[in-house]
Amino acid sequence: MKILISADMEGATGVTWPADVLPGTPQWERCRSMFTSDVNAAALGFYDGGADEVLVNEAHWSMRNLLLEHLDERVQMLTGKHKSLSMVEGIQHGDVDAVAFVGYHTGAGTEGVLAHTYLANSITGVWLGGVRASEGLLNAHVAAEYGVPVVLVTGDDLTCVDADGYAPDARKVAVKDYVSRYAAVCRTPARTAADIRAAAKSATVLAGRRQPVRGTAFTVELEFDAEHLAAAATVVPGVAASGERRVAYTSATMYEGIRTFKAVTTIVSAAVEEQYG
Repeated sequence: MKILISADMEGATGVTWPADVLPGTPQWERCRSMFTSDVNAAALGFYDGGADEVLVNEAHWSMRNLLLEHLDERVQMLTGKHKSLSMVEGIQHGDVDAVAFVGYHTGAGTEGVLAHTYLANSITGVWLGGVRASEGLLNAHVAAEYGVPVVLVTGDDLTCVDADGYAPDARKVAVKDYVSRYAAVCRTPARTAADIRAAAKSATVLAGRRQPVRGTAFTVELEFDAEHLAAAATVVPGVAASGERRVAYTSATMYEGIRTFKAVTTIVSAAVEEQYG
C-alpha cells in the first residue's frame, strides 16, 4: 500500500496569518516544525494502518518548507517546484493507492483561515463546473482521474466542511477553529499529532485504487481582483474572458485542466504590481 501526502501549510497546526507561511520570516521558521509534526503524524498513522510506503509531496509556496530530518525514517519526500501536477505530483504513475490532503484550507472568496486558491489575494473566486472550488476540490478531481481516493483531510474546521463536498468518506481532522481569515482557536501540536495519527490509521481502510473517472470535460472559471489580471490570463491558449474580471476555459481532462490553471496563475502572478495589484 502506497500513500501520497499532499502537504500544504496554511491549514497546519498553529498557522493563522501570512507571516506564519511566508518563507524567510521568523514566524515561518517557527511554524515549520508544527507543519512537519502534522505531516509526520499522518505518515505514522498510515504506517500504523499497514501502509508499506508513504511519499510526501511538498505543496506550499517554494515547496521547500518541511523539515526532512524530523520525518520518520521510512518516509520519502518530494520537495521543490516545477512539477507537472504541482500539489498532487506523483499521483499519475499508477502506484498510489490513496492520497491525503494535510494542512489544506478553504478556497478564495470563502470563510476560512488564510482562505485562497493558489494566489493569496489576486484570485477572488474559482469555479469548477459552476461549483466554487478550493484547492482540495480541484486536486480531488485530478486524483479521481487516476482512480486514487482522498482518504484524509486536515486543516481548520471549515476546511473539513469543504472536504465533505469532494471526499465525503475521508477522515477529517480540524487542527483549529476559524474565527477570521487571520485568527483561529488552535489546538496544541501534541493534541493535533495524536488526532491526525489516529485518523490516518483509520483512513487506511479506505485505500485502494478505484475506477478512474474519465471522459468528462471540465470548465474552470476564475475571478480576479483587477481587470488587467483577467486580460493577462487570456494570453494562455484556450482561456477567454467570461465576464467582468473573469476568464474561463474548458479542458478535456482534469490533468489538462490543472496544468492550464498553473499556467494562468503563473502569468497572472507576473502581472501583479507591488502597490496596486
